[in-house]
Amino acid sequence: MDMYRHHILPRLIDWVMGQETLGEFRSRVVGGARGRVLEIGLGSGRNLPFYGATAGEVVGVDPSPELLAMARQAAAAAPRPVTVVEQTAERLPFEDGSFDTVVVTWSLCSIPDPSAALREARRVLKPGGELRFVEHGLAPAPGVQRWQHRLTPLWSRCSGGCHLDRKMDDLIRAAGFRVTELTKRYLPGPKIMTFMYEGTAVPSGTADQPENTDPRQR
Repeated sequence: MDMYRHHILPRLIDWVMGQETLGEFRSRVVGGARGRVLEIGLGSGRNLPFYGATAGEVVGVDPSPELLAMARQAAAAAPRPVTVVEQTAERLPFEDGSFDTVVVTWSLCSIPDPSAALREARRVLKPGGELRFVEHGLAPAPGVQRWQHRLTPLWSRCSGGCHLDRKMDDLIRAAGFRVTELTKRYLPGPKIMTFMYEGTAVPSGTADQPENTDPRQR
């Protein structure tokens, strides 16, 4: 099991996260980050090439030393400063209000306590800061949901803790955010794994635009 967890699984995660179909999401979500950026779930650093000119320093946290070893190689080629921190997302070692943007992509599914991680993200955001996210999660169709609930216990054990059945927008709101942009849709592939939540959110109480929800949930 240690061989799988420490040697095989990190390479599988890096391969899956390198799929070309995910690039469009990275371009929108990561490309819109600005200022000092915290990336929760840095993984192997697949997002690093997608940060645009508006992003300054990027600080990435992840609990996997194997994935972070890959991320450090990607960071060395990045055109901006990148700091890599081995740390769980539930207890971030940063001061309140120290980041302009928090980015999280396909990571809330595997964080043991996503609510705690999101509360920490809210804590470290500056006033007027923004959470930018894309995650897979609970599908709208009851039949798909049933299979997601059934398969998650087994799937989680072999995929590094990934849950198929977390309703990401509700988790984000419950952690003290107001969702300002949200698109929900299926990608091609098994529906239990491909329902995506993409959007932006601000800490509750921040003056911003009303929530704009894309109803595409076919």
